[in-house]
Amino acid sequence: MIDSANGLGLIHDIDVRLTVELGRAQMSLRDVLELAEDSVVMLERLTDEPLDVMVNGKLIARGEVVAEGNRFGLRILELVGSGRGEAPRDRRAPPIQVTAAQVEKAA
Repeated sequence: MIDSANGLGLIHDIDVRLTVELGRAQMSLRDVLELAEDSVVMLERLTDEPLDVMVNGKLIARGEVVAEGNRFGLRILELVGSGRGEAPRDRRAPPIQVTAAQVEKAA
């Protein structure tokens, strides 16, 4: 907990930008220019890897996407560099298994 006695209480109301990074891909400019509707760009991150949560470009946590109603949210799984001295707990939900029959039925 941040103690206002040490002066940090003065900065609590400063806005910061929170960003969640789904993944990255390295592409040539030629490939970027060839992108069109329905193009698929494969990302370097695997589907079961937690997403990076950054504040002003600095990694602070890792998490997973959750859906509530018609909105996306983020469940924090691990704080990075928290200085708490304990190993991070893996709190990810089990992966969703999709069978070929389910894919065919949805199509």
